Amino acid sequence: MWTGRMDMDTIGILLLNLGGPDSPEAVRPFLYNLFSDRLIIKLGPAFMQKPLAALIAATRAKKSRSMYAQIGGSSPLVPITTAQAEALSISLNEGHPKDKPAFSVFTGMRYWRPYIEDAVNAAYDTGIREFIALSLYPHYSLATTGSSFAELQRVLSDKKYAAQCRYIRSWPDNPLYIEALTALINEGIAEFNGHRPHILFSAHALPEYFITQGDPYVTEINQTIDALRPALNGCEIHLSYQSRSGPVKWLEPSTESTIVRLSDSGIKDILVVPISFVSDHIETLYEIDIFYRDFASKRGIILKRVKSLNTHPVFIKALKTLIHEAIK
Repeated sequence: MWTGRMDMDTIGILLLNLGGPDSPEAVRPFLYNLFSDRLIIKLGPAFMQKPLAALIAATRAKKSRSMYAQIGGSSPLVPITTAQAEALSISLNEGHPKDKPAFSVFTGMRYWRPYIEDAVNAAYDTGIREFIALSLYPHYSLATTGSSFAELQRVLSDKKYAAQCRYIRSWPDNPLYIEALTALINEGIAEFNGHRPHILFSAHALPEYFITQGDPYVTEINQTIDALRPALNGCEIHLSYQSRSGPVKWLEPSTESTIVRLSDSGIKDILVVPISFVSDHIETLYEIDIFYRDFASKRGIILKRVKSLNTHPVFIKALKTLIHEAIK
């Protein structure tokens, strides 16, 4: 990525994501930042949010560090997002002079370094005054994209910034996104050597009240599944929700209960598609690859996972088209 001084005509692309701890010591403060966000989960009255977040972080840190230890000790999300930014920058700037790029791509994380404010500062310091915010959550939810956009708007409301920003809200049925997912799903199906596995779309859970209050998350996930359906050659499809934590009623069915149900029905082959995730992180590398795989194995099921999109070239092209559409 270009890191020098830029002409003000350069557009800054802000790739926004959750973030993750970059060391065992970062796990507890990362969890505190996560549970402090009232847009994700309301912990009692507003004045109790941060004290309760601190308590949850303290009680969960040891277990979380153990899970991260099993995938290398830290989250790979920031390095992967950085690689996505670099690939997107190269793709967007094809044919442009290196000393005057049309676009420069920055990464901003919601709950750990580099924070969204860090990304804005880095871009602004190079002379960029026009931004496009692209959330790396394909499906809009107030708890994910909504929270990231709210934080970005808070940062940009500071009078020291004289900048404009356009927001790419969601992209559940972008044709190139669907094409990239289809290719990876077909690779996963091929690993079953001629058997037709059941396809389990496992999405990150949300508290149920988000949906009853009008959050489009589930609707948009089903848009993606409907767009994928014609390419799945008649495979049985299921939708479940993983990564539930906190004392609220969560979306159902859970991924664990779905695996049990499929086992009780005599199903032996499951291909998991982590439908709401585009990058590897603890939910794919530990929760699916280790926990759910072992959970399924004990019930006589072979469980495999579709590779994450990460820097898949068709996925990078999808992000590029989203940027061009935003400019139009």
